[in-house]
Amino acid sequence: MKEIVIVAIVFGSIVIMLALIPGTILLAIKLFRGGFSRTDQHQQAEEAKMIQQIYQGLSRMEERIEALETILLDREREGQRQ
Repeated sequence: MKEIVIVAIVFGSIVIMLALIPGTILLAIKLFRGGFSRTDQHQQAEEAKMIQQIYQGLSRMEERIEALETILLDREREGQRQ
């Protein structure tokens, strides 16, 4: 019975270390890159807003292009009928 407890403690320790070491490394990298500062969060929010605006603009442009294609195709069909 003691052997099972010892094996469980050893393997449990290994699993915990496998979780703690990469977590600590990732946390250190984030700290060095300034990931927790408020200015960084503000910059990320601004970038997200800009990306959303670009996406919305591109969506509207796509709709306009489709409308123009429809108009051109309609004119082309009318020209072929006459």
